[in-house]
Amino acid sequence: MKTFPEKIKEARCVLGVSQGELGEQVGVSKRSIAAYEMGEKFPRDKTIYRLAKALHVSIKYLKDEECENPTEDIEKDPFIEDAQDSYGTSGARDLERMLAENAALFAGGELSQEEKDSYFKALTRVYNESREIAREKFGRKKQ
Repeated sequence: MKTFPEKIKEARCVLGVSQGELGEQVGVSKRSIAAYEMGEKFPRDKTIYRLAKALHVSIKYLKDEECENPTEDIEKDPFIEDAQDSYGTSGARDLERMLAENAALFAGGELSQEEKDSYFKALTRVYNESREIAREKFGRKKQ
């Protein structure tokens, strides 16, 4: 099993980009990338999402040390990124957890990528609608 620092460095080297170039793509300093690769520092979730996108690997691969496939669950990443943009880190974590918990529905059968995408879109739509209803009902009231 590879650690987070090993995964970051290996993916960066496979792409042939420097620490500075990766930092520019992700929006962090070269020093931060070096610290991630040396295990001195661990990025926040929002940075992990940007790292995954820049390195062409899945969020799951970077966050789960037991995951050895760099593209495992990569089809979920755009939905998680959208939740991050709309609802922040807690929203992204909620959706990420919800998608992972529903993975058992696929056990024992093969779904096409199109069928999986349809499922992820529907689940994300329901999640977003629920968040908006909660925001309207429990959020700050406009004066």
